[in-house]
Parts: sequence; structure tokens; C-alpha cells
Amino acid sequence: MTPPSGVVVLTDRLAARAGLDRVVAGAVAGGVRWVVLREKDLPRAERAALAADLRAILADVGGTLVVAGPDPLGGDAVHLPAAGPYPPPVHGLVGRSCHDRAELDRLTTEHYATLSPVHPTRTKPGYGPPLGAAGLRSLVEASPVPVLALGGVETPEQVTACVEAGAVGVAVLGALMRAEDPAEVATTLTSACAEAVVRRHGRPQPSTATKERR
Repeated sequence: MTPPSGVVVLTDRLAARAGLDRVVAGAVAGGVRWVVLREKDLPRAERAALAADLRAILADVGGTLVVAGPDPLGGDAVHLPAAGPYPPPVHGLVGRSCHDRAELDRLTTEHYATLSPVHPTRTKPGYGPPLGAAGLRSLVEASPVPVLALGGVETPEQVTACVEAGAVGVAVLGALMRAEDPAEVATTLTSACAEAVVRRHGRPQPSTATKERR
């Protein structure tokens, strides 16, 4: 399974202006093809039902739902916290949240990682310190796997800076969850990401190859 790239949506139903399915549908209409389902406070049955609803939305465009936590809720893609489990479970796609070099060095069979926080974030105020573009670039260069930039990424300029720093994409929560028009915001961010990728690589990158592990 190809690791995520481009604009990846992280869900937060409590921050969403509308129902989570409507926000995700809008983001998908705006070009998003990857969604990470969080909502870890929900009972498993409710979370599994939500996962099924979001997979149906993504299926129409060939998109992929990644589930936060070791339980894929009927799928085959998970995103794990930095704290564990180690070793990671065996699934078609496994991502890991990382924040520093030590956590990157613990990666083994994961397919991609997020690096955060790149900027101050309203979702986790006080969390950090922020990496900034220079810190992100340094960690991307040290990572054995493709990296998504996460944390406070809300504008096209920030998306562009993350790609220029070496990220294969950005993970976005607040900018889309709180948007009055998720489709419009997603279109703006995905366009900025695609343009930055073309400038950096000279051509569109349809897939992301895992770097050789060190």
C-alpha cells in the first residue's frame, strides 16, 4: 500500500463545523484522498461505524482511510502514537507519530511518519516547541521513511514551506475541521501542495517510495 502524500485530513468531530461525514466529503471534493480517523474516545462499535461511513466516501475517489491506533477497525491501515506499540503490528500500511530524532530512530517496519508540531497549533496549545521549517528539514533528512508535516499547517504558504523542507505532504486538522467551506479550503491546500511538489521535483509525484532504511 502506498504511503500517504499530499494533503491528509485528521478528523476531530468536536471541532468540526458540520457532521464529520460532511466535512470529509467536502475535503474529498476538494482533492483530499487520505483521511486519518481519530475520535479515540468513542466506543469501538461507534468508531467502527464511523470508519465504514468515511471509507464509503473515500471509495468513490479511490481514497484511503487510516485509523489512529493499533486497531484498523476492519481496514488495513493504522497510524500509531510515538509511545507504542513496539514492534508495530503488521498491516498493509503503518504510520507513526514522531517529534524528534530519537523517535525517528526507533522506526522499524513503519511505512511513513508524521513530524510535529511544525507550527503552534490551536488543537494542542502549548505543545512543542514548534519545529519550524529548519527543524522539519533536519528531521526529514534523518528520517528513514516518507514524512508528513503536522501541526498548525493552515495556509498555502505553510504547505509550500513544508514540501520545500522535504515533506511528502501535510496532515491538516483545524483548517479543514473548522472551515465554513471544507471543499474550498481543501482545493486551495491541495493545489498549493501539488504545485510545490512539481517545483521541487520537476514533475508530479504519483506515489511515494520509501527511502532506503539506514
